[in-house]
Amino acid sequence: MTLKASVSMTCLAVALGLGLTSAALAQAQPAPSTDYKPSVGQQGKDVVWVPSPQALVDRMLDMAKATTSDFVIDLGSGDGRTVITAAKRGINALGIEYNPDMVALAQRNAAEAGVTDKAKFEKADLFESDFSKATVITMFLLPNINLRLRPKILDMKPGTRIVSNTFDMGEWQADDQVQATTDCTSYCRAYFWIVPAKVDGGWRSGNSEIKLEQKFQQFTGTVTTGNVVAPISNGKLVGDTITFTAGSTEYTGKVNGDAIEGTARTNGTDAKWQASRVAKS
Repeated sequence: MTLKASVSMTCLAVALGLGLTSAALAQAQPAPSTDYKPSVGQQGKDVVWVPSPQALVDRMLDMAKATTSDFVIDLGSGDGRTVITAAKRGINALGIEYNPDMVALAQRNAAEAGVTDKAKFEKADLFESDFSKATVITMFLLPNINLRLRPKILDMKPGTRIVSNTFDMGEWQADDQVQATTDCTSYCRAYFWIVPAKVDGGWRSGNSEIKLEQKFQQFTGTVTTGNVVAPISNGKLVGDTITFTAGSTEYTGKVNGDAIEGTARTNGTDAKWQASRVAKS
């Protein structure tokens, strides 16, 4: 056998050996246990596992006003109780969980509850997952995880409702909060937010120039008409609904990307109001 042939045969043998090794390793990966029982406080990828009290789960879904027209995604779904509770209400829901044993447990729990048609679970990393199609997000994570997810959440469709067990979103102040006082002894508070539309920057409305400085669901700014500059007060966004006052005029409207349409009320008289975003130079 020539040296060239010998080298070729050796490479082939190594390649076959690596292939067999990879196949063997793939087969050796343990399947999720069918008798898996999680323990409170066990370490996960980013957080320890503590189940949300059922009383608070109910309050969280009530707080979000979740209905059968919604799609609920639970981030870090654990044993699946939030997803299953939503499914029992007739809501399509998805749980995203990194631990495959937890995913399998949640699937078994959903089967026992008879809601596998509505309750789905997937093994995935929260930071690599696309949850943009959700209309309601629920979660029980840690403050630093909430802050890491916050930019992604704020990029979701305006009006998306977010509910978090116990932990807030830092400077993004909650729109509401509730406390479960019955059948709940720990981790009994939930925070609620509505993803606001993005309005920061310049806008043009007729012969008026509007400048807005947004901080989450609140904003300040000015409305300039000719030489008159009126500061904005009470600027607020609830999803895609915008309200503010400038001078003696109260503005309300709907934000649709780079356009706003609504009503301007001055001294009790309503008029149609429109604005378009000014492209940044």
